[in-house]
Amino acid sequence: MPKIKEEYDVVIIGSGLGGLLCGYVLAQEGKSVCILEKNAQIGGNLQTFKRDKVKFDSGVHYIGGLDKGQALYPFFKYFNLFENVEKELLDKDGYDVISFENDDILYPHGQGYENFVQQLLKHFPKEEEGLRKYCDEIKRICEKFEWYNLHIDYTETDEMSAFSLSAKEVIADCTSDQKLQKVLAGSNLLYAGEGDSSPFYIHALIIDSYIGSAYKLKHSDQISKQLRKDIKKMGGEIFINTEVTKIENTAKQVQYVVLSDGQTIKGKQFISNMHPTQTFKLLNTEGLRKVNVNRMLQLENTVSSFILYIKLKPDTFKFSNSNRYHFIDDDVWNTQKNGPENKLKALAIFNSRPSKDIEYSHTLTAMAYMNYEEVRKWEDSFNTTLSESERSGEYVKFKREKAEELIAALSTVYPGFTDCIESYYTATPLTQRDYIGAVEGGLYGIKKDFNAPVKSFISANTKLDNLFLTGQNVILHGVLGVTISAMVTCQFILGKKYMLDKLKAFV
Repeated sequence: MPKIKEEYDVVIIGSGLGGLLCGYVLAQEGKSVCILEKNAQIGGNLQTFKRDKVKFDSGVHYIGGLDKGQALYPFFKYFNLFENVEKELLDKDGYDVISFENDDILYPHGQGYENFVQQLLKHFPKEEEGLRKYCDEIKRICEKFEWYNLHIDYTETDEMSAFSLSAKEVIADCTSDQKLQKVLAGSNLLYAGEGDSSPFYIHALIIDSYIGSAYKLKHSDQISKQLRKDIKKMGGEIFINTEVTKIENTAKQVQYVVLSDGQTIKGKQFISNMHPTQTFKLLNTEGLRKVNVNRMLQLENTVSSFILYIKLKPDTFKFSNSNRYHFIDDDVWNTQKNGPENKLKALAIFNSRPSKDIEYSHTLTAMAYMNYEEVRKWEDSFNTTLSESERSGEYVKFKREKAEELIAALSTVYPGFTDCIESYYTATPLTQRDYIGAVEGGLYGIKKDFNAPVKSFISANTKLDNLFLTGQNVILHGVLGVTISAMVTCQFILGKKYMLDKLKAFV
């Protein structure tokens, strides 16, 4: 590993997808770039891990909008990812399947807008008008976002007008059929959907990308590995096990960062891929406006999750080329609020196979909401690859009981499922906090609220002249959202028109 120099053109804190993408753009522009990662593995939510000789994805399970003419395509071409990431197209007639307890019907979300309508008309034959109105509303909202539509030349955008629309209310306005409303909102675990706060624009951008095309990645770390390879080829440097413990700044700009070993690194510009709250905790806030600092320190985060990673016995569980969203409680907009007994209300289920020609799955991942309060009593413990620390026996018992609850629910969805399990592993909000750097293990960073859109809006440009933010808290989460966020960050350094022209060449 090369030695960290005393000064760079750009110092990037955190090697999540946003940090890596910014590093790629700026290194390509000839700037000396240094990316600092506190953990042993780069990539944030792109991280993978091996247990019992099989590989699991920690966060990213599928991506959308990757076909030519769609939103993610020009970015993947620009970043040299399109040909270097192995992927498999999910079922065109049901990339996602929505199901409910005590209802035997599986409700599909199809790829392609016409196919999306036709697949659901099989179950809701009287709802063609409502389905087409829903699709039109998604398209209308998506067209307001410039970086999402690189094929269009905008003179000005109207993004803010979309921020105050409620996802639940817009869907209800499209159709009065309450079951169809639930089916259309059924994949809202993708953005921690809540009826009283989730904006429609988040729903629209995510669903539009998947209706366009939905792909399962062989493994998500392909993205971070390819970016690392290209960044290094362009002269950029990435350092793991290197924690930034302080950002030294004046009231005007950042001067340098301090590492855990006391070393200091200067930069002309700094980008933080950390959560904004964590970033501001490292700053010297004297001289900064208190109202801005307090806002950053008090941001509300999305709910966290409990994740069950299962290694399946060979040839026992048939592979499904769809993702499953199953609701035990059919109030799809209220599944985060688990009540006093923290009862399980919904599951997101993803299965994988070793290669395309194999009939059976070898892993299954099940995700359920979990509030941080359930693990707060153990929050003073930390456990990462770099700093391993066993938590208490009480914590181990807690995880085992939660795992058993999820397995029981999976056995209802898939009768006889327990006989398919060879081994399993778990992740709680503390795991997400320690490995991903998510405040309180928040699934998707800062909570967006259509009731107060400005309150949850985070600009990539801070009040310090040379400090910028990137990652899932700027614009949107997910591979597509973070990619656009990274471009917005870089536009403050390189210029918006310059960046747009670069990307438009790949449309």
